[in-house]
Amino acid sequence: MANILIITGTVYGGAQFVAEQVQELLQGKGHTVALTESPTVECVKSDDNDTLLIISSTTGQGDLPDNLVKFYNELKNQMPLVPHKRYNVIALGDSSYGATFCGGGKQMDEIFAELQAVKLGQWLQIDACETLQPEDAAMPWAEEWAELL
Repeated sequence: MANILIITGTVYGGAQFVAEQVQELLQGKGHTVALTESPTVECVKSDDNDTLLIISSTTGQGDLPDNLVKFYNELKNQMPLVPHKRYNVIALGDSSYGATFCGGGKQMDEIFAELQAVKLGQWLQIDACETLQPEDAAMPWAEEWAELL
């Protein structure tokens, strides 16, 4: 079983709610799952988890939520290589913003790829224009992702 850290970046609580639902599903499958809205570089490097799941909304013009900005900048500055970690991303956004759609999640995906973490499966982009309840899209994806663990 995996030791998973779910990192959430949320503005109005949608990503947090999705994270809580995914946490419950993964725990029901026997995985150990911790959830944080205040991630640090140390928690990424920690041996307490082998898998990271980043669930992030997007704000402004493709920006990270405020609670992930410092974390993202610390990752960029320190570049702690984590080739032993697995990860994936669930990104929430609004496609009416065009090229910046799911920009928060894209940034998190890119930084973990730069840190040499191993991406498990395809990431999920949830469009607020198509899905009123993001958990409706996230839960089937999480079921499939859990099979890869």
